[in-house]
Amino acid sequence: MSNASADVLEKGTALHATTPQEAVSRTAGYAAAARPSRIGNPGTLGLFSFASTTLMLSLYNCQARGIHHPNVVVGMSLFCGGLAQLLAGQWEFPRGNTFAGAAFTSYGAFWLAYSTIQLPFTGVRAAYTDAEEFASAVAIYLITWFLVTFFFLIAALRKSVAFIALFGFLTVTFLVLAIGDFVMSANVTKAGGVLGVITAFIAYYIGLSELLAAEDMAIIHLPLGVFSKRVA
Repeated sequence: MSNASADVLEKGTALHATTPQEAVSRTAGYAAAARPSRIGNPGTLGLFSFASTTLMLSLYNCQARGIHHPNVVVGMSLFCGGLAQLLAGQWEFPRGNTFAGAAFTSYGAFWLAYSTIQLPFTGVRAAYTDAEEFASAVAIYLITWFLVTFFFLIAALRKSVAFIALFGFLTVTFLVLAIGDFVMSANVTKAGGVLGVITAFIAYYIGLSELLAAEDMAIIHLPLGVFSKRVA
């Protein structure tokens, strides 16, 4: 035992265990680098997964390049929009981020449910012999997600301008797509596709912003318009 340690014990000074995180946060110049959790930020994974799947389906809804069948997006909605986003949501909860955890998990479930509807072996589409009945059933499915997204929009109103834009456009996208299925209008569905493309690029922007914020030597930082917290 060193003389310094012996002096501490003789004076009755309490010794406390120090975690690596505490040691780093107490070091001059490194306080800002301390992380509240050992889990990396899964936000970019969730946002990029959501954006990529939404962009693909939205372009199909716009009938880009004459595409009328969205079947190619099923694999994407299963593993990227579905599984990857679901995992991102589960990683957000241990970090104490209820909003992101609920959002990523919810939309991961949305894409998995969408895939279930489209996959032939599930028999969901085959159960409908009337095209109008199937379109109405899908419209009700979309209206349900319009409501869920609107609730997220309410929660996002004091977060940032970027999140208000994301959930605002997504809310309108779900509503327009639902109307398109209710009235069976290809033009309305195309309008919903255009809104979905805008929504996807907003999600890409936020995801890139979070990715750059996690880098110590990022070449640029993208502002999200975060609102300052009110002090009681």
